[in-house]
Amino acid sequence: MLVVGRKPGQYIVINEKIIIKIVKSEKGHLRLAIEAPKDISIIRGELLNQD
Repeated sequence: MLVVGRKPGQYIVINEKIIIKIVKSEKGHLRLAIEAPKDISIIRGELLNQD
């Protein structure tokens, strides 16, 4: 696992295809914008753990 610190407006690129951008950060809350090809599904973790 890679842990990095980022500020709003900064981003991380994964495999030159997925961009994760920090949109907003305040008081322990974080908003991300994720740009990825349509063939890659993006699912929130809490939805994967539902029974």
